[in-house]
Amino acid sequence: MAEINVQLVGRINIEIYKCITEDIITDEVIITDERIQHIIDNHPNDYERYFGYMREIVEEPEYIIEANKPNTALILKSFENDSVPFKTVLRIVTSTDNIGFKNSIITFMRINDKEWDRLIRNKKILYKSE
Repeated sequence: MAEINVQLVGRINIEIYKCITEDIITDEVIITDERIQHIIDNHPNDYERYFGYMREIVEEPEYIIEANKPNTALILKSFENDSVPFKTVLRIVTSTDNIGFKNSIITFMRINDKEWDRLIRNKKILYKSE
């Protein structure tokens, strides 16, 4: 089996992320080389220009929104200095997953204000920062 290369992105606050599932077994968030390549291929320039924001996105989410897959959520965060909104898909690892798995970034992209507003208006908000 091929070795999977991973990078530690940051650590989630389990209390905040319990809105996705109570069954969270680690606070570590990783991204695999395969997912990085997916982002580079499907969201040109987003990885190169904005990946430095990833730790802050997962550690200080503005919104956590229900996704269409179990133990997965959309993380929304915008940054004042660039006024750029981001959507990150995060998969939470639970006790039913393989041992050794970590919470992981599925994808990450810059979105426009219209998409930000649509997500907040039409999706179930699990968490909103104060």
